[in-house]
Amino acid sequence: MRSARGGRSSPEEEPVPTVHGTPRTDPATARLAGWIEPAVAEAGYDLEELVITPAGRRSVVRVVVDRDQGVTLDDIAEVSRAVSEVLDRNDDGMGRTPYVLEVTSPGVDRPLTEQRHWRRNTGRLVTVAVGPPSSTQEITGRVTAVDDTGVTLAVEAQGKPGAKKRPPTPRAVPWSELGSGRVQVEFARPGSGNDLHEDDQSDDDLIDDPDLDDTVEPGSAPPARGGAQ
Repeated sequence: MRSARGGRSSPEEEPVPTVHGTPRTDPATARLAGWIEPAVAEAGYDLEELVITPAGRRSVVRVVVDRDQGVTLDDIAEVSRAVSEVLDRNDDGMGRTPYVLEVTSPGVDRPLTEQRHWRRNTGRLVTVAVGPPSSTQEITGRVTAVDDTGVTLAVEAQGKPGAKKRPPTPRAVPWSELGSGRVQVEFARPGSGNDLHEDDQSDDDLIDDPDLDDTVEPGSAPPARGGAQ
């Protein structure tokens, strides 16, 4: 997960309108999404989530972005500047109240709900409920292929303890029978030289550096944050 923060300070401490952190459901969040999503798309990213939560006398605007090539700290800084400019141009959208902008990429705990999510996690081990709604079965397998028809998983056979391990069995699951997937954290993941992949971090792994000021003036570049290494 990559993250950066910035924001707007105000000389007057005005009460912040309560905009609860439910993605894109309340009118205020939907209005902001209508401004932010085009700016994110123009920069070449997908807006995966927008959440606004009250935090004392200010609001936290959390923007989660992703793309097929992955997201770096430089990318996060670029998106942060673009979103900051949008919020500054539409100043009334935040009620002219102080806010903290947090731009981040999805953590490993993000559910796989869209075709692009599965495509971006090809090669990863996932747990997912599959089958018709009346008879679902939870399986764990490695994503080997993703196309318009569905997802192919290499599912490890369940054997008796101590028995010789059998090779995984390919299983093609159509989109209509595929539930929300969860990526499994792996140490020494096959094909990876790292013991723990940098994306195998939940949102709670973000380190707050007390030496960095999270609030900056509009138009300035936000400080960049990285997850725990």
